[in-house]
Amino acid sequence: MKRLFKISRSLLVTYYAYMLEYRAELLLWALSGSLPFILMGVWTQAAQQGNFGLSSIDFARYFLAVYLVRQLTVVWVIWDFEREIVDGKLSFRLLQPLDPVWHHIWSHIGERFARLPFIFGLVALFFCLYPSAFWIPSLSTLGLFTIASACAFALTFLIQYTLAMFAFWTEKASSIQEVVFLVNLFLSGAIAPLEIFPPAVRTIAFWTPFPYIINFPASIITGLQVDIIRSFGIIFIWLLVFSIANRWLWRKGIRQYSGMGA
Repeated sequence: MKRLFKISRSLLVTYYAYMLEYRAELLLWALSGSLPFILMGVWTQAAQQGNFGLSSIDFARYFLAVYLVRQLTVVWVIWDFEREIVDGKLSFRLLQPLDPVWHHIWSHIGERFARLPFIFGLVALFFCLYPSAFWIPSLSTLGLFTIASACAFALTFLIQYTLAMFAFWTEKASSIQEVVFLVNLFLSGAIAPLEIFPPAVRTIAFWTPFPYIINFPASIITGLQVDIIRSFGIIFIWLLVFSIANRWLWRKGIRQYSGMGA
């Protein structure tokens, strides 16, 4: 346990320092995730003219929460893993007495810490521009939001890392991610709260993993109605499914890995 802690701390410090070298680029990444603010403008205007069950303030808070969740759960492991396969760099990872996935996990976590100042700055700017949307969640709500966001990150990472395993058989595994991204964009609540979707669509969506990536944590912090116990249960099921699929694909893929590009 002590050895695992030392390895984890070393990886976190290393990747945090590495990400700080690209802090100017991190600012651009944080700004590039501003789509929720664009959609917020559309839906707040629509709320003034239609009956969606949510007010303009509710939409503003929801899309701010969407921005926060997307910043905390963004994942790019499929592109890194694909490049390691194509360039043959995975061979060096396999020589280490450590599963290569831990390098990816801690690089993502390190990037989160490096990104936090920009996130806080943009949230502060948001409240300066929209003071009527300002609210302070309770400590219990913030704690639940943190847990839900951590689960959302774990689920997002595991889905994408599982898809990355197809890089053992194709040089463009990231193309699969592009297709999944389109489905995720619609069913995750990134373009609109799932509460305004037709009941049939909501029923189907809530059995997929996508609503728990964005809509679930965003609904918690904004106070929208959500079945917390059921949601965490479904997250656990999908984590288990993708964990099993990931390990099976890893064992199959590593048998035929030949160090492409090496």
